[in-house]
Amino acid sequence: MRIRATVAAVSGAIVLSALAVPAAQADEGRSWTLEPGFTAVQPKSGDQGRQAFGATAKAAAPKITSAVVNAGKPIAVGTTAKKTVSFSATATAGVGVGAVAVFIWTGKSIDDKDSLGFGPNGKSLSCKVVSATTTTCKGTITLDPSAMVNSDATSWRVGAAAETEEGEEFDNESVSKVRVQRFSKLTVNASPEPVKKGKTITVTGKLTRANWDTGTYKGYTQQPVKLQFAKKGAKSYTTVKTVKTSSTGTLKTTVKASADGTWRYSFAGTPSTPSVSATGDYVDVK
Repeated sequence: MRIRATVAAVSGAIVLSALAVPAAQADEGRSWTLEPGFTAVQPKSGDQGRQAFGATAKAAAPKITSAVVNAGKPIAVGTTAKKTVSFSATATAGVGVGAVAVFIWTGKSIDDKDSLGFGPNGKSLSCKVVSATTTTCKGTITLDPSAMVNSDATSWRVGAAAETEEGEEFDNESVSKVRVQRFSKLTVNASPEPVKKGKTITVTGKLTRANWDTGTYKGYTQQPVKLQFAKKGAKSYTTVKTVKTSSTGTLKTTVKASADGTWRYSFAGTPSTPSVSATGDYVDVK
């Protein structure tokens, strides 16, 4: 199995105990590292200071109340380009919350040497004081495919760590979940062009997805893919048949030419791979 070091970034203003794990060597597994950098938006002029209204608030145990990444939608990651997504998190504490930051991770446990995680881009973090006890922060997290392997295409845990106005740190390593997927591509080619009415049209294509083990795109095998047709002037596609990809991810089928229109393949997706539709190929029927 390919072993990569993790790239986990955490707010420099918050010592996230959930991520405070000694960095491991590459041959010992995957590890967590910290990246400094943190900014928080202070209350605007006229707002009551957090310390002031926090001091009068009823004491309550600090708690992460929500943490959402990419609006809860799956994150599709390619082979080379890093993928940046947004997050939002809210935390409460009787004395007020200074800031809250989000991280995502996958593995047996957060301190397991083979677990992988990514933390917030420090300078992206901005916070808003919602009430005397509650603060919401937003920011971004960047996933790096060079640190990932194919088995990382699964449901990741979304954690968060925060700091009260009095400097107390608290965290929750599993507030919610977000699915990470291997980016997919789909092509189509319908020929000949043009074609006589009633003659055979051969429609080929290929379904591929990111292979993080090799850093390339590989064919997605034995997957059902819909062949669809949109007659000239039509606003939507109609499914003609379902074709299964080969052992290399290729597609090939034939249809009879009946009218001018556009042909495409469309893949519904799987838990590890997002849905994708090929850019249509127009065929003129004579």
